[in-house]
Amino acid sequence: MKNKKSYDANFLQQTHFIGVLLPEDITLTLEDCCRYMNEAYGCKSGHATPIHVTLVPPFRLPQEYSTADIARAIEKKVLHNGFGFTAHVDNFDAFGDRTLFAKVVCNEKWSRLRDAVFSTVAEAVSGTVKKDSRPFAPHITVSNRDIPAGVMTEALEVMNELNLVEDFMVDNITIFERKNGRWVSSVEMELN
Repeated sequence: MKNKKSYDANFLQQTHFIGVLLPEDITLTLEDCCRYMNEAYGCKSGHATPIHVTLVPPFRLPQEYSTADIARAIEKKVLHNGFGFTAHVDNFDAFGDRTLFAKVVCNEKWSRLRDAVFSTVAEAVSGTVKKDSRPFAPHITVSNRDIPAGVMTEALEVMNELNLVEDFMVDNITIFERKNGRWVSSVEMELN
């Protein structure tokens, strides 16, 4: 229980994260998947967050910085440097029993984009973000943290029956902010 309290306190302090929004057709499909997980298994975690691929995980932005500071830095160093590309979703997978997600095929372009955005944010708002020690695995979360024990195999079977195999343009970098306990798309910037 102590770890859950620590997680909850940290979660409440997080104010921002950076990601890529997906096109409406894929978004609608994955919102349906989130609803299924809620109706079938009672999963609620993360369902109020816009469908996205995370580039910089949630962090707490100190008061001396603003969302505009992050946006200016990304615009200056990332937006116009040829980072846009076509990405591929290839059905569903899971991180253990904790997270069900749509698989995004990782390639050098994803890693370059994530590294560029991460280093730009880290420089613009020094000491705020921490790089994950695990290899970057772009994914689109459907459900996490509150998936009941023992249901992941069944849930994956249901999801993979959808045969979600789609390409989409990585054409934006979006800054998300926590407002009234929900993550909202605050600034969406177009990649060139």
